[in-house]
Amino acid sequence: MKLARTGIIAAAILSVASVAFAQKTDFSGSWAPEAPAAAPAAGAGGGAGGGGGRGGMGGGPMVVKQDATTLTVERTQGENKIVSVYKLDGTESENKQMGRGGEMVTKSTAKWDGAKLVISTTRTGPDGAPMTAAQTWSMEGGNLVIETAGRDGATQKRIYKKTT
Repeated sequence: MKLARTGIIAAAILSVASVAFAQKTDFSGSWAPEAPAAAPAAGAGGGAGGGGGRGGMGGGPMVVKQDATTLTVERTQGENKIVSVYKLDGTESENKQMGRGGEMVTKSTAKWDGAKLVISTTRTGPDGAPMTAAQTWSMEGGNLVIETAGRDGATQKRIYKKTT
């Protein structure tokens, strides 16, 4: 009787753990942005509003590596390789990036919302005040979708196709 109860408890724990793990999406791969159907409207986050092409989260091609604890995003900006690493447990990650005024430090938290990953990044703005941008990563039909909330409240949606 005790053995049967232990087996049932173990099976229940395993099934709950499997469901929790299944909700976390693996974004690993090489990704290229899909060409937009039309240029974004003014204020729709076409550049500076949601981070645009600046920093480690711009709109160009990228390589994403993911394991149980981190998400690593590698991009090339001009001659520079930019690598940003995000902890997936909700604790703060610090990354250094080149900005217009030289090197800047960004602080980010990445948290799972079901199968979506929400990355909130804060950096110092041109006037010295903190600026925060949030991105939501998800998968739709085999494509990576990154939605970025702009300063004006508009959302920019980028779609990436997997190249490898």
